[in-house]
Amino acid sequence: MKPYLDLRHLQLIQAVIETGRITDAAEKLGVTPSALSHRLREAERRLDVQLFTRMHKRLRKTPAAEYMSVVADRILSDLTRAEEDVRRMNAGIHHVVRLSVEAYSNYRWLPAFLKYLKSHTTGIDLQIMAGGNLNPLTGLMNRNIDIAVVSGVPAQAGVTAVPLFEDPLLFIMAPGHRLAGRDYIEGKDIVDEPFITYTKVPEPDREFARLFRPTETYPKWTATVELPEAIVELVASNLGTSVLAGWALQTALKEGRIVGVQVTQEGITIPWSAALRSEDAGPDDPIRIVADHLAEWCARPGCGLHVT
Repeated sequence: MKPYLDLRHLQLIQAVIETGRITDAAEKLGVTPSALSHRLREAERRLDVQLFTRMHKRLRKTPAAEYMSVVADRILSDLTRAEEDVRRMNAGIHHVVRLSVEAYSNYRWLPAFLKYLKSHTTGIDLQIMAGGNLNPLTGLMNRNIDIAVVSGVPAQAGVTAVPLFEDPLLFIMAPGHRLAGRDYIEGKDIVDEPFITYTKVPEPDREFARLFRPTETYPKWTATVELPEAIVELVASNLGTSVLAGWALQTALKEGRIVGVQVTQEGITIPWSAALRSEDAGPDDPIRIVADHLAEWCARPGCGLHVT
């Protein structure tokens, strides 16, 4: 329901209560007395209630004006603080680019990339969106996010992909697992092995197409867990094994909580891309600028977004 009064009406009520006179209130607000009188009559007409009574050339507030003044003070104070906060927080920021990463919520790479971005651009702020990780391309086309870091190279209409890096899939297990000493894992090695999967939907160039199907050997499905971080914890506790992207496992691998082994003798490498709307893919568009800088940063050794 639309409010009957505008902010200028609330300012009027405050000013008249403070000064007691239309002329003084008009001077305080920087308008003419006739304009302020018209504004007062407009407010009373909209509310269908009298706000002030005249007594000895001064205006006295009615109970309605007294109540509205409390509300006006709170609203105007909150608005003033919010405006000051926004001006301070976003000083020099002209564009906000919203980014989400498909499936994984490992953002240990983020501080280093933000430093790189700020050293190469001005006026662009990066906002990380958590809600787009399950269906990033849908979020992209719905304009909930601007850049989706996704596996593979999306071929969807209206989407432009900027290549970022190639990353191996790793078969992960708890330390001391019977397969921990292998150089690589084949499908036959994990027959009847308890296996925790992110999804049972087959995807090209993933473990289904290149590890299980060619040999028609499958593990024993233990669970489907749609949170890779939870899969890592279950694997570290020796409650199953899994196959996940190498870049998202670096912390757990370095800490020794899990062991990662190459998948197949040749290895399965997955390309990762920065997907953005094609309409935002112009070379001078802030979204494309962030995507290009992310690609440049990913090409640097030790960036943290792929296994080197």
